[in-house]
Amino acid sequence: MAHLRPFSTHPPKSPQNREEEDDRREERQRPVHEILGGGVLADVILWRRKNVTIGILLGALTSRVLFEVAGHTLLSLLSKVLLLLISILFLWSRAAGILNRPRPPIPEMYLSEEMMREAAVFVRFHVNVLLSVFNDVVHRKDTNLFYTIALCLWMISMVSGLIDILTLGYTSLVIILTVPALYEKYENGIDGYVKMAHMEVQMYERVYTECFVKYYIKARRWLLEKKKLLNNV
Repeated sequence: MAHLRPFSTHPPKSPQNREEEDDRREERQRPVHEILGGGVLADVILWRRKNVTIGILLGALTSRVLFEVAGHTLLSLLSKVLLLLISILFLWSRAAGILNRPRPPIPEMYLSEEMMREAAVFVRFHVNVLLSVFNDVVHRKDTNLFYTIALCLWMISMVSGLIDILTLGYTSLVIILTVPALYEKYENGIDGYVKMAHMEVQMYERVYTECFVKYYIKARRWLLEKKKLLNNV
């Protein structure tokens, strides 16, 4: 059986489209760490700070168990944990002063300017992306983008109707902390499978298109013949 060469049914690409495709190809060739913005957040997502990542996952799992099994709410759980923690540290500190023992080894906690700057840059970038998409839909009247956003919002509404917001948040957190790291580790193999799948889809697209055109022409001829026979009667 002769192999069919994949082909595209799209019209020839303009120079602008070629430039955009080259930009997307260069974007895919960038390291995953750089695509995620670099910095502390990318390190945590890609497990380069394993203690922090494992701590986040264990904290999410613990809170999940407490919310689902014990029936706590977020506010009640947070209040009880903080009350217990402050009470232990306060009693420890008072007892240490009385017994001449060392005080709790708790460092002074504060948010550094670098951390706040990275968080601000991260939030600003994603807010500007959302505003850019909004401007494209409203001012440029991008129909394809509008239908894409409408489909995504509809899917989100359907998913949120099936599961609660806490389950969705836990699932999203697990996906964020696992999928990028696995992709970075097995990037070459995943890209190879995606490329093969794309070629298979193109091949089946050609077969489907040829069959559809073939049977469409036959059906049209049959309808025209029937119409002629009815007109002659």
